[in-house]
Amino acid sequence: MKHSRLCTVIALAALVAACQPKGEAEDPAAQAAKKPVATEAAKKPVATINGKSITQGEFDAFVKQVAGRAVADLDADQKLHVLGAQAEKDGLDKKADLAAEIALTRLNILQQAIATKYLEGKTPTEQELKVEYYAQVAQMSRNEYKARHILVPTEIAATQILERLKKGERFKALAKDSLDSSSDNGGDLGWFSPASMVKPFADAVMALKKGETIAKPVQTQFGWHVIRLDDVREVQPPPFEQVKQQLNQAVRAKKFRAYSDELRKAAKIEKKI
Repeated sequence: MKHSRLCTVIALAALVAACQPKGEAEDPAAQAAKKPVATEAAKKPVATINGKSITQGEFDAFVKQVAGRAVADLDADQKLHVLGAQAEKDGLDKKADLAAEIALTRLNILQQAIATKYLEGKTPTEQELKVEYYAQVAQMSRNEYKARHILVPTEIAATQILERLKKGERFKALAKDSLDSSSDNGGDLGWFSPASMVKPFADAVMALKKGETIAKPVQTQFGWHVIRLDDVREVQPPPFEQVKQQLNQAVRAKKFRAYSDELRKAAKIEKKI
């Protein structure tokens, strides 16, 4: 959780500050006389900050100093409150990076709260779920594809591979030089839907016939591809009942998104940058 992590960062920062030596060094003999004998548990490190190991005993002493009570007497919420209060006292919440994270966490919590409030009593109806289901089915590709590819950094290298394929060299053998992890399997990508691939690659695959290799290399953000389509199969969409939970989440998300858009249109926003 972000709140817990934030409190931990603040607390450890305050703890390091509390553990730093102040004033003139005291006589070692006097220090030894004042220092209680540490138990094994007290010697156990609970954190390391900037290379300095913080022991359980030091942490307990810090909490007792701030709260006036032993750590064992505090529950988890009280510990967080004590550490948070000390952090605010030390002005850590005013630091730019922590202040920004606190503000972001606050906004996220408020957004979740308003979403929960708005969606109360707005459980999607069976009809709404079916409308969403058929809308998603209409967008799905009815085919899956099985293809191989060879990924290289330049168009020249890809064109040279195409020339070697035309001369009879085997695709699997040439795929060993591919930059993609599929090189270990002869460039085989297995079965996939077009939606799972970047658009230029998916478009090139869908334009091929079974057993055909592209005439020209295809460029994506990963490099240049030489592609061969091995097989095509028709797929059926999952049954309505099987994806009902996902549809429910999708419909609720759309409802809140529409509500957010209305608020944004109605809001008066002045940009400073």
